[in-house]
Amino acid sequence: MHVPMLLTDFLDRAVRIYGRETAVIDGDVILTYNDVFHRVQQLSRGLHDLGIQKGDRAAYLAPNSHEMFEGFYGVFQTGAVMTPLNTRLKPEDYIFILNHSESKILFVDYTLYDTVKKIRSELETVHTVIVHGAEETADEDVAYEAWLNRYPAEPFDRAELEETDTASLLYTSGTTGNPKGVMLSHRSNYLHALTTMHHLRVTDNDTLLHVLPMFHVNGWGSPFYYTANGACQVMQRNIDADSILDTIQQHRVTVCHMAPTVLNMLIEAYTERRDSYSNEHSVRVVIAGSAPPPAFVTRVEEDLKWEFIQVYGMTEIAPLVTTSQPLRYHDNLKPEQLHRMKAKQGVPLIGSDVRVVTEDGEEVPHDGQTAGEIVVRSNNVMEGYWQNPQATADTIRDGYLHTGDMANVDEDGFIEIVDRKKDVIISGGENISSIEVEGCLYDHPDVLEAAVISVPHEKWGEVPHAVVVLREGASADEETLIAFAREKLAHFKAPKGITFTHALPKTASGKIQKVQIRKPFWEGKDRFIN
Repeated sequence: MHVPMLLTDFLDRAVRIYGRETAVIDGDVILTYNDVFHRVQQLSRGLHDLGIQKGDRAAYLAPNSHEMFEGFYGVFQTGAVMTPLNTRLKPEDYIFILNHSESKILFVDYTLYDTVKKIRSELETVHTVIVHGAEETADEDVAYEAWLNRYPAEPFDRAELEETDTASLLYTSGTTGNPKGVMLSHRSNYLHALTTMHHLRVTDNDTLLHVLPMFHVNGWGSPFYYTANGACQVMQRNIDADSILDTIQQHRVTVCHMAPTVLNMLIEAYTERRDSYSNEHSVRVVIAGSAPPPAFVTRVEEDLKWEFIQVYGMTEIAPLVTTSQPLRYHDNLKPEQLHRMKAKQGVPLIGSDVRVVTEDGEEVPHDGQTAGEIVVRSNNVMEGYWQNPQATADTIRDGYLHTGDMANVDEDGFIEIVDRKKDVIISGGENISSIEVEGCLYDHPDVLEAAVISVPHEKWGEVPHAVVVLREGASADEETLIAFAREKLAHFKAPKGITFTHALPKTASGKIQKVQIRKPFWEGKDRFIN
């Protein structure tokens, strides 16, 4: 018997088993799974009425919200492709993505509507703009709730789909050129959800706080695997540390997904309000995006009393393929050893063949030292880049997706990223891991955030340079931090200079943008422009 694996199965299951249970909390809006199902039927009918058919792209420009959550399932029922947009891009990026994807309809949150109005005339294929949370719109555009309520909530006659059909089209950040559209099928998203819900121990007792934006690889697939298990999902529209901590307490949140920089913000906020914050219930905090220093793990598990789970992935692999959760033979590790291990990217998830290989394609020895590139073979891997066969061929070679991340493997098989290929610093012929240097700087009590980059040097070609954000009231200077690093690292690895700034540039998901930090140094400017 062949039954296609379709993402609509997950909401169907939730409605059948948990229909009267709370599905979504979005500010004052509280919806049960039955409520969500009915609104999804209205949405699919509205899309069909606008001519949206199987294979069409429906774009969303919105923060985490119940309207965006409804979009995943309402779009899928019509056979269309969900195309979420990063809310922190420039107008010209939206023009490129919407035209390149040939999106026919655009849903936009009212907070971002002004941006869309400015580019409306340059959109070649978008024929309708629908605005979430708006009572009034421009003459040619539509207010979401009023439009939705035109349609009945009876079950929609769904398009016939195969599991190999594209479900999501997600555009990468495009730091080295135009963004690339990653095509993920129903099958890849579905199998990723089944694997990830097992490794993250997702159950119907969970309350998820959507911290990571849902446009970011569908918030790591969370609208799928938490829905399948009937979990309650709380929407976090803005990244604000105090608001996140308040929401975790108010709704007794059990799990959050976020980037290390956001977690760092929470640690700082908790430190300031330690006496008023209750640690009476446990939270699993799932971290990805960049390698965190072990000091993060220690502070999360010893101060906040949360469980730290490091995972690894990328948009092109749907996205998670490893986890650093301890195995049964790690029970005897000391806390500092355990925290060091949890800061690694870990072992492959079920269903993913993850290897670290040399330039010749040979696996590196499991010595925790020899570096190679992480490559992945999995059902999670993308179908390819939309309308970009050359980029697809460059990324998927010999049956493996090449990630561009450099790592080593320890004797237990745990993978640890040492750098992105483009972020490795080659100084006088020696390879220096920017992540290793950053981890050292984070051990200094005055350092809040650090990014280590290469800068040009007349003698050595390039040398490590750190851009640092100090904690409020801290007084460490350049000489102090360089001396601190030289005590802990080989001298050639220590930063040769320090630039202090008030904030580091980040993506919407919280990843530090080293491309922006590097640019002024290599353009001949003598300092980082904040």
